[in-house]
Amino acid sequence: MRRMVTEHRPHPADLILPVFVRDGISEPVPVSSMPGVVQHTRETLKKAASEAVRAGVGGIMIYGVPEEADKDAVGTAGTDPEGILQVALRDVRAEVGDDIVIMSDLCLDETTDHGHCGVLDAQGRIDNDATLERYAEMARVQVEAGAHVLGPSGMMDGQIGYVRRALDKAGHQDVALFAYTAKYASAFYGPFREAVGSSLKGDRNTYQQNPANNAREALRELSLDAAEGADMVMVKPGLPYLDILRDFAERAEVPVGVYQISGEYAMVEAAAQNGWIDRDRAIMETLTSFKRAGANLILTYWATEAAGKL
Repeated sequence: MRRMVTEHRPHPADLILPVFVRDGISEPVPVSSMPGVVQHTRETLKKAASEAVRAGVGGIMIYGVPEEADKDAVGTAGTDPEGILQVALRDVRAEVGDDIVIMSDLCLDETTDHGHCGVLDAQGRIDNDATLERYAEMARVQVEAGAHVLGPSGMMDGQIGYVRRALDKAGHQDVALFAYTAKYASAFYGPFREAVGSSLKGDRNTYQQNPANNAREALRELSLDAAEGADMVMVKPGLPYLDILRDFAERAEVPVGVYQISGEYAMVEAAAQNGWIDRDRAIMETLTSFKRAGANLILTYWATEAAGKL
């Protein structure tokens, strides 16, 4: 009876699997701070995509990890058709076609030698408008490589509108934009930076949101992204910002996503390895909390595993 009257249930189609593919490796490389997560080779990425399809996972979000020597000040590898992310998108599209929604990270941080999400000016500050030009170029090459959905994650002002206009001009009106609308300058990104081989110098406090601010700031970002043409919006991280997720769910006129980020994943895995919590129950409880708060879509590194259990 309890199961019958349960109000909130995650579904495999709600889940999106974030994956990392690294250039120049012949075997998967484990991410030490994220037990069970690896930097994939091109071949193992295709296998992971196929497994996600069989489990009924709704989407896969791909992050490219170039070789250190290929990083530069403007993230050239991010717009090179032969860059690792673009190659991986072609691989996955050829492997699974339209059986899963293929999403790509639209940001410069993995490909820049300074590790920031945008181009820097002569004073070392983010140049917002110069970065938008790079995002537009990245968007075009990612779509041409096979992405169904782009995830602009850099938190630049005007990024959704700028990318949308660039795609429309290039004839890609059917490509969706999944806006990282409320992305906070969080302490929980640490394991992710290992996963993408981050070269970050300094921090991102000037362009990511302040964790101490209330929903007013986030809701302003929501209204801006909606006006600029976002097809889906996101709150990132997840568990520390369930209040923001609820506010988005109550106000947004497009689907709302949440990203259960690397630090959230790592905490559960570490506690479970120490025998402090029941791992399976904790995973399902966190995913259910996102549904209860109103999420339509959940990015989680447990997506394939959780889909199988569901």
